[in-house]
Amino acid sequence: MKHTFLNIARQLGLMLLVIWTVVSLVTLLIELVPGTPATAILGETATQEQIDSFNQKHGLDKPAFFFSFNFEDGFAWNGADNRYLDYFRGLFVGDLGRSFRTDRPVLNMITERYPATIKLAIASMLVAIGIAIPLGVLAGTHKGGIIDNLASFIALLGISLPTFVIGPFLVYIFAVKLRWFSPTGSLYPEDIVLPAVTLGAALSAILTRMVRSSVIEELGEDYVRTARAKGLSERVVVYKHVLKNGLIPVVTILGLQLGVLLAGSIITEKIFSWQGLGLLLLEDGIAKRDYRLVQGGVLVISVTYILANALTDLVYRWLDPRIRLT
Repeated sequence: MKHTFLNIARQLGLMLLVIWTVVSLVTLLIELVPGTPATAILGETATQEQIDSFNQKHGLDKPAFFFSFNFEDGFAWNGADNRYLDYFRGLFVGDLGRSFRTDRPVLNMITERYPATIKLAIASMLVAIGIAIPLGVLAGTHKGGIIDNLASFIALLGISLPTFVIGPFLVYIFAVKLRWFSPTGSLYPEDIVLPAVTLGAALSAILTRMVRSSVIEELGEDYVRTARAKGLSERVVVYKHVLKNGLIPVVTILGLQLGVLLAGSIITEKIFSWQGLGLLLLEDGIAKRDYRLVQGGVLVISVTYILANALTDLVYRWLDPRIRLT
């Protein structure tokens, strides 16, 4: 019991450390970008009085960190009254700040758009799993055959083509030519099909290769020969025994790739005008230098990624009870 408690405490501490590191790095990188939010949002024609008023309203008149540096004076201590510390004070009470551009709470803006990104990521995973497991199993059970070579070719093609190539191609074929789907937007349920296929294509290629390798490895184990000797059908052996054991490394990839899907959805959301968090961060956060929106969006994605890894550990233990958190 004590050992379990220490493991949980250690993981929670590691999660907090990762969150702190991510927010700190994002804050530092934002500060290094040339220009200021005031000129980006108010425009180049803004007067100095308007800029000063904007900076004072949003706390931008304070130093960014505990210390500052320039080549003439070197390091200078700024004290505890700085934007970096103010932001973390807000986090402790669940306040992500207010948008520089709209003056709305960042948390409200994120909660409005994040469900669309989560939905797209889950749909992309389902597409990837639906393609990878059957194709990977077929390739693994027909090693060296035509099916195996075809599956390997498809997997290599999926990895090689980036989303900004697959997306427009799917739009041209299925939206422009065949008119089966809308080229952009997220108003109707069917609008998710093309973005999900675009985002899930690369993941399905990775998973196909992983499933194939796992199936080939598991087919050589002693329990497979025992199951066949008992008279079990090849279908039962493969899908009930081999596939379950072979899914453990696949679950690892899925847990890690969730964060990649959430972050990588920015390009896909831009191509299809999908009204998710990625498009919000790109158009309203990064383009407008809305520090608070960028910080809040990255923070939420990081927390989601951490929770996905924790869920992956639980699935591990379900697939193989011998696995324990150490």
